[in-house]
Amino acid sequence: MNRDQSKKSQRGQALLAVLGSFYLLGLSGCSVMGDKESILPQEGASMKEVYDAHFKHSSLKKASATRSEFAKAGVGDSQLAGFTREADTEITALFPKLPNPSLVLYVFPHLTASGQPVPGYATSFTLYEKTEYALPGESEGRH
Repeated sequence: MNRDQSKKSQRGQALLAVLGSFYLLGLSGCSVMGDKESILPQEGASMKEVYDAHFKHSSLKKASATRSEFAKAGVGDSQLAGFTREADTEITALFPKLPNPSLVLYVFPHLTASGQPVPGYATSFTLYEKTEYALPGESEGRH
């Protein structure tokens, strides 16, 4: 028994040594040798200069021409209305909702446990807890 305990103790010490070395290695990775100027380059263009140079090289005429081409594509949209696909119609057509009737419950006027009056009201809920959907081709469902 003593021998097993010493093996466990040695394994524990080895594990502790490995974890400690990983911890120290991780901490040394976060340390910086010197100041931040030695890591990040200090010479060169500023971010504003890079930004301005980028937009100076891209011509405004190119951008306006591209915009006008996109605008032309929308001119005849009314003619394409019957041919375009929409996600809502696709999903509704593929997965119709199965019938789930709504029930209306009338709660009569009553008093709470502390004697406060509660007026009568009507509430509506569906017969089934969840809305079920038919698999493609399974049923026509109800809309």
